[in-house]
Order: sequence, then C-alpha cells, then structure tokens
Amino acid sequence: MQEGIRINKYLSAAGVCSRREADRLLDAGAVRIAGRAASAGDRVMPGEQVFVRGKLIVPEEKRILLAVNKPKGIVCTAEKREKNNIVDYLDYPVRIYPVGRLDKDSEGLLLMTNEGDLVNKIMRAGNYHEKEYIVTVNKPVTDSFLRGLAGGVPILDTMTRKCKVERIGKRSFRMILTQGLNRQVRRMCEYFDYRVVNLKRVRIMNIRLGDLETGQYREITGEELRTLEKLLKNSSSETVLWKKENDRGETYGPVRTDRRIKKEN
Repeated sequence: MQEGIRINKYLSAAGVCSRREADRLLDAGAVRIAGRAASAGDRVMPGEQVFVRGKLIVPEEKRILLAVNKPKGIVCTAEKREKNNIVDYLDYPVRIYPVGRLDKDSEGLLLMTNEGDLVNKIMRAGNYHEKEYIVTVNKPVTDSFLRGLAGGVPILDTMTRKCKVERIGKRSFRMILTQGLNRQVRRMCEYFDYRVVNLKRVRIMNIRLGDLETGQYREITGEELRTLEKLLKNSSSETVLWKKENDRGETYGPVRTDRRIKKEN
C-alpha cells in the first residue's frame, strides 16, 4: 500500500515554498487535497490533485538548480509586472525562481531553483554561508578603507559582520560576506565615501561563476552538487527576522518567522 507524501513536502518539492511556509498556508486554509481542505500532517496519495488558493500544483519531476551569470539591468524577481525579471529573461522550460537577490545594477552569479527549502538553507544568514564579490570603486583603495570594511560597518540600523577583504587592483578588491543585507556592499562602501562602479558576484558557497558567459546558465550537477549538499547538510531552512532596539530601549530579535524576507546585495 502506498502511503503518499506529506503535504508540506509535496508543496516544497513543487517549488511552491519551504515546508515551514507550507504549514502556514495549511493553517490559513489555503490548501486543498482532492477537493477537501488540507491540514498539517495530511498526505497526498497517488492520483490526488493539490490546489493552493485555487491553483493546481504539480511537483516537478526533478530538482532544478542552475548557476546563472546575471547581466546588469535584469531584476531578481519572478514578478511578471517587472518587464526585466530574471524568470522571463531565462525562459527556462520549468518554473524556477532566484535564490536570494542580486540588485539590478550588479552582475554575476545567481542561483535559480524549483526547491523552496534549498533557497532558505543557502540564503539564511544564520547559516553563515559565504558569498564572494569582486568590487570596483571610483577612487584608489586604501588600507584604512579595507580595514574599515573588514571590521564591520554601521548600516541599516545594524553593524555588519566582520568579513574578508583583499585588494586586487588600484581601485578594486575582493570581498567575502556571510550576510545578505539590502544593497550591503554598496552601502558599506558609501559609509567610507566610496561609490561602487561595478559589482560582480563570483561565488556562492562552493559554486563558482568561472568562465560562464554573461546571460548564460549551466546546471549544477555531479561532484559540485554533492559538495553543496554536504555543506548544507546541517543548515537550517528556517527564515530569521533580525529586529532592533526600539525607541523605549527594548531589544527584540533575532526571532524565527514564517514570513519570507527579501534579501539583496
């Protein structure tokens, strides 16, 4: 007798959301299995159809994970109202979406997938996964500037984590971050009165951009995928909302949340 698949796993495998977010949809009564309202713990049996807010959900046959060399001008969103969205730009035959964000004026490595849990495991700041950038600025890079970046910078009402920084040219440097704050690299540079001229992401964890041409993509498979899976083995897929001190001096956060947070570098 086939026991089917748990509904939260089914939705995650279909690329709808993470399992944790699936539980939120179930609690809200937004999921139906074979015409009946679904609840946490329910299983989808072979041949049964699943709907989320009236839309039929069909799991993908296999997990898709792509390395994309995003050009400048393309927006990391699946929102169809954005004419330059990355999903339409790639026109991939299976529904996929970006892992995190890379702002419109930046270029380089972007991962895209159809698996919700994978997104959270890679991008969750609490997992401390590395992202590497090559940055060109508008004036000569000084030792004091690099030390300032490496030591942490006050932006967005928080202090950035210490990071690795290395000069690679008169006006360029390499930076390795374990955070994903909104426009983090640009804001860090602006704090020291530097303006980013070019920002290119070249690595996410063990996945490297390499010689992938601008606008092209490749599937992540084989040893590269196996290494990534090992690195993610003990990573949490829970999203985390970092909060700050309020006007009364009360501190709150970090806290766990089911609400997806947009992140952007």
